[in-house]
Amino acid sequence: MLAVLACIGAFAPFIAGSKPIVCKYKGQIYFPAMSYYDDDWENPIFTKTDHFRGGYPANLKKKDPDSWAVWPVFYADPVRKIQEKDFQGVPGFENVRAPDNRERPSRYCPFGTDDSAYSVLARVVHGTQIALLIGFVSMGIASLIGLTLGSVAGYAGGWVDVAISRFIEVVQSIPTIILILSLIAIVEKPTIWKLMCVMGSTNWVAIARLTRGEFLKLKTLDYVTAARALGFGPLRIIFRHVLPNALAPALVQISFGIAGAILTESGLSLLGVGVQPPTPSWGAILHGGMDDPTQWWLILFPGMAIFVAVFTYNLLADGLQQASDPRLR
Repeated sequence: MLAVLACIGAFAPFIAGSKPIVCKYKGQIYFPAMSYYDDDWENPIFTKTDHFRGGYPANLKKKDPDSWAVWPVFYADPVRKIQEKDFQGVPGFENVRAPDNRERPSRYCPFGTDDSAYSVLARVVHGTQIALLIGFVSMGIASLIGLTLGSVAGYAGGWVDVAISRFIEVVQSIPTIILILSLIAIVEKPTIWKLMCVMGSTNWVAIARLTRGEFLKLKTLDYVTAARALGFGPLRIIFRHVLPNALAPALVQISFGIAGAILTESGLSLLGVGVQPPTPSWGAILHGGMDDPTQWWLILFPGMAIFVAVFTYNLLADGLQQASDPRLR
């Protein structure tokens, strides 16, 4: 399940998009779909020289009759409403009518459209990139903070342990969603990267506590005493000798944390304070279905995507926990 999600996120432009995966235009080979990863990767010949203005099918045939293209599996753009003329030249779509706002699922629009006539299928597929990116980056930041503070507190002990432990308790006493909303409120022009930093800076508490507990147990073992006797410094002992043996509980929590980060981002986007348009997000699609529950496709498909992603990472965390704890085998 995790491999399927990763493939969908990595190859989203090849699954759903309105730009060719590869095309031959005026004797040259181009890869327009790569611009879904980064806008700067789109060749200037399409945007500045020949002014395609997003309509690839008609423009390719009009400006170079000898051109050819390989299209994504589904002709649907995640950040652009498809126009009537866009279907001209796409095999199998020549007589297709452009979708209306909140149109029901059909053969050419399997997941229907949202209130802006964007394809829900394309936004769900490309939203997988955003969900996985937020999960991994935010928990990467949380892991860096939590492992560092937990390691230092558990190994040093004394007043250092007391100070860090009290700081952990203060952060833990504040509800995470309230803390995230407060930080987002003071951030100027929230972006997806700022959102990931905010989420990462608030989800490290459990990792720090688990790491500290493991360090309190492991630092009394003989191999740590031997490392001190050999003259190794505290940083080398912490990060090279003790931390690798204390990672098992933290890895379980990190897996749970990725699922929690995906769920938190979806909840924030549902409230309208998460990922901002036109960036596709599962929670933002759900937000569009709040006004009218009869538009079931705006709730079902992104809801299923969130469920599958969260369920997958929870299963992974359970598996890691059983593998790292012989008592659960």
